[in-house]
Amino acid sequence: MDPVQENIIEEFALFEDWLDKYDYLISLSEQLPAIDPAHRTEQYLINGCQSRVWIDAREEGGRLYFTADSDAIITKGIISLLIRVLNGRTPQEILSTELYFIDRIGLEANLSPTRSNGLHAMIKQMRLYALAFANKHAENA
Repeated sequence: MDPVQENIIEEFALFEDWLDKYDYLISLSEQLPAIDPAHRTEQYLINGCQSRVWIDAREEGGRLYFTADSDAIITKGIISLLIRVLNGRTPQEILSTELYFIDRIGLEANLSPTRSNGLHAMIKQMRLYALAFANKHAENA
């Protein structure tokens, strides 16, 4: 059981209606720390998202920390949830973490197909960062 994912599930359980859950996602988007403007470039742009999404990762003490931004507030709220779950984990933890909160809160089921594709693209990019950092450490070992 993952305490961060369990907290997210509990938070979303407070809302019965998906309009209220969308409002909550919007409020989460406002809490997302700003990405460095130097990282709002094509290099950090995620392919496969309907909106524009930028994700960056840095390693500190063997753990990854993400920053992100989007030009769409719902997407920004979604990425804030992903960052909340994956931030501060080791690359191996990120690669092996099952993001079960997505199904448990009904997120993917309540997204349009294009937003659902974007969700998967964001997850894929975060895992690619983890893989890149894991491989970098394996080469240096």
